[in-house]
Amino acid sequence: MSKTHKPLNFLEQIIEQDLKNGLSQKKLRFRFPPEPNGYLHIGHTKAIGISFGLGETYNAPVNLRFDDTNPTKEDQEYVDAIKEDISWLGYKWEKEVYSSDYFEQLYIWALQMIKDGKAYVDSQSSEAMAVQKGTPTQPGQNSPFRNRSVDENLALFEQMKNGEFKEGTHVLRAKIDMKHVNMLMRDPLMYRILHADHHRTGATWCIYPMYDWAHGESDYLEQISHSLCSLEFKPHRDLYDWFKNIVYNYKKDTLPLIPKQREFARLNLSFTIMSKRKLLKLVEDKVVCGWDDPRMPTISGLRRRGYTPISIRNFVEKVGVAKRDNVIDVSLLEFCVREDLNKKAARIMAVLDPIKLVIQNYPENKEEWLEAENNPEDEAAGTRTVPFSKNLYIERDDFKEEANNKYFRLSLGKEVRLKNAFIIKAERVVKDKNGTILEIHCSYDPNSLSGSGTPESLRKVKGTLHWVSIKHALKVEVREYDRLFLHEAPDSQTEDFSTFVNPDSLKIRTGFVEPHIKDARVGTQFQFQRIGYFNVDKDTSATHLVFNKTVGLRDTWAKKEPKKTQPHNSHTTSQPPKRNAIDVIKQLGKKYTNLPEVKQKKVKLEILALAKEVSYEDLEPLFNTAAKKVGTRIAVALALQVLLENGLEKNDQINVFITSATEDEHPLLSEIAKQI
Repeated sequence: MSKTHKPLNFLEQIIEQDLKNGLSQKKLRFRFPPEPNGYLHIGHTKAIGISFGLGETYNAPVNLRFDDTNPTKEDQEYVDAIKEDISWLGYKWEKEVYSSDYFEQLYIWALQMIKDGKAYVDSQSSEAMAVQKGTPTQPGQNSPFRNRSVDENLALFEQMKNGEFKEGTHVLRAKIDMKHVNMLMRDPLMYRILHADHHRTGATWCIYPMYDWAHGESDYLEQISHSLCSLEFKPHRDLYDWFKNIVYNYKKDTLPLIPKQREFARLNLSFTIMSKRKLLKLVEDKVVCGWDDPRMPTISGLRRRGYTPISIRNFVEKVGVAKRDNVIDVSLLEFCVREDLNKKAARIMAVLDPIKLVIQNYPENKEEWLEAENNPEDEAAGTRTVPFSKNLYIERDDFKEEANNKYFRLSLGKEVRLKNAFIIKAERVVKDKNGTILEIHCSYDPNSLSGSGTPESLRKVKGTLHWVSIKHALKVEVREYDRLFLHEAPDSQTEDFSTFVNPDSLKIRTGFVEPHIKDARVGTQFQFQRIGYFNVDKDTSATHLVFNKTVGLRDTWAKKEPKKTQPHNSHTTSQPPKRNAIDVIKQLGKKYTNLPEVKQKKVKLEILALAKEVSYEDLEPLFNTAAKKVGTRIAVALALQVLLENGLEKNDQINVFITSATEDEHPLLSEIAKQI
């Protein structure tokens, strides 16, 4: 394994233990197995990141396998989109394979299972089989067809394969145990009849394998060492192992490696739907404009909106690998894209709600081209020139006729600086008959040009505004997106999820931007200064530029991190180093109980993220924090929860702390401790 200072997550610990127990690193092989029945969404990025990330960590191959066992739902369009999304994220697979590649082998194995008395054809209705299956507290009952002879089962299965029966008349079931405590083991279905063309095999097959039969056996045929899936498949592990052991006895001489299934918590995001079926409904009902609508949580939608591969991969890394399901605040995802685009997006000035500003003492026909920095975070980005003239646009909400001392933008009699330009003073306004302001008339100080070094340019004013020259500005379409759903958990309510759709999730504006970007290519990202990050949309044409708003400038997830210390010589004052994660956690905990509920939620997310950088040795001394310091103890409990989810074993000290916290009088602390 590559060297790293990060603690191992529980999946890495499993792999490390397998290697210690004799598994050759050359035998490591992983897979990502999407079903091509829809577009990948943000929830899939965790599974993608885990499988391909482990492949990168251990220099092991990763297969991209399409679980294409349901021809009525699958399409080549989805296959192509999935491949594009994974490639865009920066991952490479070794083999592109399909469950349909193994249909013939699966059929041969099914025949052998019938011969061995481990499978039979059932001719009951699905309703009868459901009743017969029992409940979690009551055993099931055997099918009246369970003891059919081998010859009869073989003949019926052959007729099923040849298309001689209607759909729903017969199924092939594994013969396991109808009294098994795990209901999935009560003679599960292996094949059903479907008279539907497959996107790869056409009309060759009239029977199709069920997921539980095809999935594990595909793992085995590809000699996958670790089959990693989300927690909802944990109850399926018994069946996975049962099928696996059956076929291993058929093929162990040529396929010696038995895969190991392990489960991790899936990625759930607030204000987001993760069901492909429900996302398809949004598309079909025209709530959104296709799978890549920028409001959709699909990878293609996020890409179109302006999210970057690095931002999504960083998000997945911050979320981490856990054993228990939880819901991640969508603001963490926004934080990650904001952090990435801040480093790379070129800055431009854009006005989205314009009001005319006239500089009275600026010559009528004069224009100047002023120098502006492209990205203060990247010196290599250089500078550009911006046209300046007598008539400008500024944002309407950057002006008030009258304002108090706390208003730092433009008001009558007050001065502000125009970014990269001059200091101006508002003198009067022009209104229409309804009292709406049409124009703001100002004077400017011609000696106050930014960066000129004159005494006038060094004068301090409280506000700086962005602007564009009306004569030169480029008219553009700007699409501003809000959350697609108004409810934080739209998929967990008694009402239908569609009732929570935000009717104002898209607002289209006409804006004005600097002229030099008129040839910007689709996908190019900009920071509209003082507004947010925007991305050139694919609807752009040679004469019409369209922007999607990716995210606003304001960081609503976590406090702004301190800037990294720059290299310095002996003549400069050294900067304080970045604080350790455990110190930040302690600081956040101090005021935790005094914060409003909304703020507590944000701070909790920050503590959980920081906890991934903390070791047990960092945390253990805080177990003895005084009982009255409840906030600090809550922060310690939250951090401990992360360490335990990532594989830390409980010891006496941990148990004592948890017991004490559980019995604490403060409800927040005791609730968190009970969850642990």
